[in-house]
Amino acid sequence: MHVRARLQVAVAVGGTLLTFAACGGGRAARARAGASGVPPALVQQLQVPENPYRIIYSPPVNLAKPPDTTAHGRKPPSPPSPPSPPRPPKS
Repeated sequence: MHVRARLQVAVAVGGTLLTFAACGGGRAARARAGASGVPPALVQQLQVPENPYRIIYSPPVNLAKPPDTTAHGRKPPSPPSPPSPPRPPKS
């Protein structure tokens, strides 16, 4: 039982250390965030200005009301399927 518990702890600690080693301990992310500074002119042109009108408005939906199915009433009926060919008699 003790071996199993030690193995679980060793795997957990090893996985944690491996994760920190692979990610650089957060040092790389902090370096990238500080180095970015002001975005270049090209990036500024692509950014959308903060404006309440840029949010697409859709009116609220009344879930208590049944859905509108009028489009199905105007849909033309599908043509009947062709008759299946006759099967040969079994011998």
